[in-house]
Amino acid sequence: MFNLLFLVLAAIIFGMSIYALVHAFRVPTNAFTSAGKLQKNLWLLILVLATLFSGAGAWSYFNAFMIVGSADFIGIGLGFFSILAVIAATIYIVDVKPAVKGMGGRGGNNGPYGPW
Repeated sequence: MFNLLFLVLAAIIFGMSIYALVHAFRVPTNAFTSAGKLQKNLWLLILVLATLFSGAGAWSYFNAFMIVGSADFIGIGLGFFSILAVIAATIYIVDVKPAVKGMGGRGGNNGPYGPW
């Protein structure tokens, strides 16, 4: 029962990390400095590590749930690095994403009434 709960939590953390990483890739580099946030390269490094660690945590819980099916593996996936991953993804989604939203992105809408 706990393995299923931790598997779901680890999958949510992994999904958050992927979402934040994809968004960071799509935002232009100057948007981060214009918003007063860390540089894009640093955020990409943080989010790549968060995705790797959260993916490893989700994979370990998936193995524990599907292969073993017992409670012997509780605690191996959602360790210290998975906690750091969820913190990094949450900070990006809650703080950085709204600050860089709409800054120099794609699209032709340059103002409230269109590009003219």
